[in-house]
This record gives sequence, C-alpha cells and structure tokens, in this order.
Amino acid sequence: MSTIHFHETTTATPEQFVKAITDFGPGRSELFGNSADEYLRVHSQGATSADVTEGSGGVWERLAYDWADPHRIVMTTTDSNIWGGASGHTYTLSPRPDGTTAIHAVVVRDGKNLKGRITGFLLGTVAKGFLRKAFQQTIKAVEARS
Repeated sequence: MSTIHFHETTTATPEQFVKAITDFGPGRSELFGNSADEYLRVHSQGATSADVTEGSGGVWERLAYDWADPHRIVMTTTDSNIWGGASGHTYTLSPRPDGTTAIHAVVVRDGKNLKGRITGFLLGTVAKGFLRKAFQQTIKAVEARS
C-alpha cells in the first residue's frame, strides 16, 4: 500500500475548490486527467455527497465523495478493478491570511490484485512525480475556472 502526501497552494478559495472538484459534468477530464468522460457515471448525488465511478486507460474506481466539511473532501474507493482496502483521496483545504488556500492531499493506493499492487508501488516511488504533476494540473484547472 502506498500513501502519498502533497502540499500545494492555490489562489482558489476552499469553496471554489470544492465546487470544481464536485462538478461531475462533462469535461471532468479538464480537472482530472485520469477521469475520462466515457468512464464517468454518477450513481447518486446529494448536497454534500456523491457516489461516482470514474477512470481512464482501463483503470476505474467507484468513489464515495463526502464534502460535508467545507474544508475537506474525502473520496473513498468503494469498488475498483485494481484498488481496494483503504484506497482513496483526501483534500484538506486551509484558508491563509493572504487570500490563498493551502491544500494537503493524501492519496492512498492499496492494490487488490497484482496489477494494483505493482501500480500502487510505482505511484508511491518512482512515479510519484507523475501524481504530483497531475495534482498541480488539477489546481491550475480549478484556478482557471475561478
């Protein structure tokens, strides 16, 4: 299992970040490069939660989104073709006095099969830069929407 931490700063407010991340409409791949529109399926959505399947390139996961806390988005993997166990994502958003927002992201990748274990190991080691770059691109896309 790999647990990866990222810390970034954005000019978007926590509210703007949450709104963008929880927009499950077409064009989601502009925010998340690994969320192709053809994989996107919203099973249910409420005011502060959603059940969504997304993915790309043959990898998919069903996520339970929870944003009841306006400064925290928790995405728990409930099903996937390669991820299991404790897999998911958590974004903690902290407004700063200068008007920016500090983001602490935690990505947990717990492979449930050989492909998942190998991919999780790679993402936690040599491919960690790939995840960081994708996270930074997400932040830029959110800022562009704001």
